[in-house]
Amino acid sequence: MLSKLKSIQHRVTTGFAALIVALGLTAPGLVSTASAAEIDFGKVGDPINLVVGYQPYYTEAWSGVVMKSLKLYEKYLPKGSTVEFQIGLQGGIIVNAMLAGKQHIGYMGDMPAIVATTKDRVADIRIVATAGLGFDQCNNMLVRNDAPQFANAGEAIQWMDGKVVAVPKGACTDRFALAVFEKENIKPASYLNQNIEVITSGFRAGKLDAAAIWEPTASRLVEEGLARKVASGASVDENDGGFIDMRGDLIDQRPDVVKAWLNAELDAQLFMADPKNTMAIVKMAEEQTTGFESKVLWKAMVGTTPVLQGGTPVRNELAFAITPKAQALIDKATVFLHSIKTIKVDTLRDNAIERSFTEEILKERGLSAPVGKMWAQPDSAYGM
Repeated sequence: MLSKLKSIQHRVTTGFAALIVALGLTAPGLVSTASAAEIDFGKVGDPINLVVGYQPYYTEAWSGVVMKSLKLYEKYLPKGSTVEFQIGLQGGIIVNAMLAGKQHIGYMGDMPAIVATTKDRVADIRIVATAGLGFDQCNNMLVRNDAPQFANAGEAIQWMDGKVVAVPKGACTDRFALAVFEKENIKPASYLNQNIEVITSGFRAGKLDAAAIWEPTASRLVEEGLARKVASGASVDENDGGFIDMRGDLIDQRPDVVKAWLNAELDAQLFMADPKNTMAIVKMAEEQTTGFESKVLWKAMVGTTPVLQGGTPVRNELAFAITPKAQALIDKATVFLHSIKTIKVDTLRDNAIERSFTEEILKERGLSAPVGKMWAQPDSAYGM
């Protein structure tokens, strides 16, 4: 089974590499091995100009959305500092920009966050905080709307054997799908590399049997009647996570900026943990995305899904720090990514994860991780 998945992944990677070269970009895992120059971020206390890659189209990392809207960082960064937010449709795009020195902080899913730390011959990138943990924020399995009615998630996953399945290559859903297919001995007829827009078009045109996709796109496809959700990470005990990565030169030169940003990040996660702010967050996300209705964004963040389809009571655990649960996810995912030859190591380098900043901040503020949880709510709670 594993050899089959490796063969599928090789074909996808080869085709993707050709496309990336044609576009003049660099793909995760395909980057040059030439070391990138270190960036001069100035001295401690100096104003700084930060560029942040974030994903308003990825619900588990919506603390970045809150940061952008509320400008929480202004309270903590040196006076005169500026922050530019750049949207990435998936984590791999943000990784590329960080490796190239075009972005300094990145919000992304577990797979790209881990892969980025292994490219230290190109640039030193480290995981500094957890944006969120869950089972169905990244890890969602959808099938075409006219697929059979399955008795449970396991039956639905078995149906994907021999079918056409798509995922965004290099994203957290890629790791999830490959892990599930290996665990359940599923061999798709095709394992396609498609972004969220192409997957949407594929379901609409009837060209896809199934896809693994993150929120809020998963909820939009369901609400529009283009696909059905049949399973999540909860169905197969595969959790997911959103993480915050930073460039190592920023961390080493400007610990004041790292601490400032993470203090603001903590404020954002505490804001998200308060149910009174749910609709305010939905409004922020609506302003920073296109093509998503308010109700869809709400359902993606706190909506309820039946247990048989992979629903869970906690939609997003706001861990902030690298908690034992977050570390376990990183360790497990690293071993798996190495087993399918996505990365060359099965254990991350010693300084790939910076725990000290979040731990120090929590201690200073008298808090402990996780700092809150976003619970699933019934449809009747929408708008409250």
